[in-house]
Amino acid sequence: MCRPMAAMLLTLFVASVANAAGNGLSGINEATTMVTSYFEPGVKLIYAIGAVVGLIGGVKVYGKFSSGDPDTSKTAASWFGACIFLIVAATILKSFFL
Repeated sequence: MCRPMAAMLLTLFVASVANAAGNGLSGINEATTMVTSYFEPGVKLIYAIGAVVGLIGGVKVYGKFSSGDPDTSKTAASWFGACIFLIVAATILKSFFL
């Protein structure tokens, strides 16, 4: 009498664990799909931020160059480096995660 009852309980336990594992897997897949759907607009946003940073940097460098400031090249290099970093970081993230 105890063996059939134990076998039935064990079968129910294994079935519930398998069902829970399936639900967890579908939840992970759904989360992955949601994150990847937000990734492409995020990369485009980073590109747009890089463009704005480039425009602001260009105006700042032009202002320093027009006023005859001696460290114009340092300013140009730092703003240009920031733009390049944003674009390269977005491209690497895109190629790495998608």
